[in-house]
Amino acid sequence: MVEKSKLDEDKKGKAVNPSHYHGMIGTLLYLTASRPDLQFAICMCARYQARPTKKHVHAVKRIFRYLRGTVHRVLWYPKDSSVALTSFADTDHAGCQDTRRSTSGSVQFLGERLISWSSKRKKSAEISSIKAEYIALSGCCAQILWMRSQLSNYGLRFNKIPMYCDNKSGAAISSTEAKYIA
Repeated sequence: MVEKSKLDEDKKGKAVNPSHYHGMIGTLLYLTASRPDLQFAICMCARYQARPTKKHVHAVKRIFRYLRGTVHRVLWYPKDSSVALTSFADTDHAGCQDTRRSTSGSVQFLGERLISWSSKRKKSAEISSIKAEYIALSGCCAQILWMRSQLSNYGLRFNKIPMYCDNKSGAAISSTEAKYIA
């Protein structure tokens, strides 16, 4: 879809009709309610709605082509699923080509079933990948705490909820195994 986050502002590119681009992005954003695999790529394209170019339209059309090939993908929740809550978080430190801001994301599973997901560009650029990962984990933790609270209303109780990330230092700081001095 969007190749390794290489989409940028494209100041020299040929501008296209913004309202047509907005319509395509709006349609795709609607689909993210049931297609979490689309969220990152769509959000990357949505960043350039102020002045879309042919390059941006090409990226959006790639998402539509991907959709055509994956039309049968759906979220499925059978009634005999396990109820263990698990979470994963990640960030692309300084991944935005224009601002060097990070995009972080997280997913939460109830058993083997995806029940919550997010992808968000941060408001400021982080100096270190550890700090970016720590911030992503803290956002993921807030979501897990809210979910645990909501699921307790249905009689589901969770003692320890595993959270995973791909940065050992960020995970160590988050779990208070290390002392972090700012």
